[in-house]
Amino acid sequence: MTTFIALLRAVNVGGTGKLPMSELKTMCEAIGFSNVRTYIASGNVVFDSALAENQVAKKLAASLEEYAGKPVGVMVRTGPEMTAVLKANPFKDAAPNLTFAIFLDTAPPVDAIDNVRGRQDEELALGTREIYVTYPGGSGASKLKIPAAATGTARNMNTIAKLAEMAGA
Repeated sequence: MTTFIALLRAVNVGGTGKLPMSELKTMCEAIGFSNVRTYIASGNVVFDSALAENQVAKKLAASLEEYAGKPVGVMVRTGPEMTAVLKANPFKDAAPNLTFAIFLDTAPPVDAIDNVRGRQDEELALGTREIYVTYPGGSGASKLKIPAAATGTARNMNTIAKLAEMAGA
């Protein structure tokens, strides 16, 4: 059994994609995941499965699409991968609530940072399957657009630390 963390895109954020975490937990249990627990209402779920990562993502995405009537982005990491994301944060001196990892399905393109728009005081760095961003003025005030992150989902370092802890990594 592997402990996985699934991060759902655009769930319970800005009035879109309503999904009670109790229903997400029930959904995960119904598709065979065990030891299921959620963290805050923005689509974070930790669970155990014997399936491979890509199978976990496909199975959860299919169940979510059936529930929502439209595709829901699902990024999956193992507990050790989530810990590695936290440790690789290149902005360790920045406030953790203002520093994010944008999770992607694959490695970001090498020119991902060159193609951003609306950059002000934000700093960016590429990770393994993430793009790190620190927003000194807050993410809500930022005009930053990252085309390479269009299908990704972001979590701040506080959330990443908690998810890594929940995964026992």
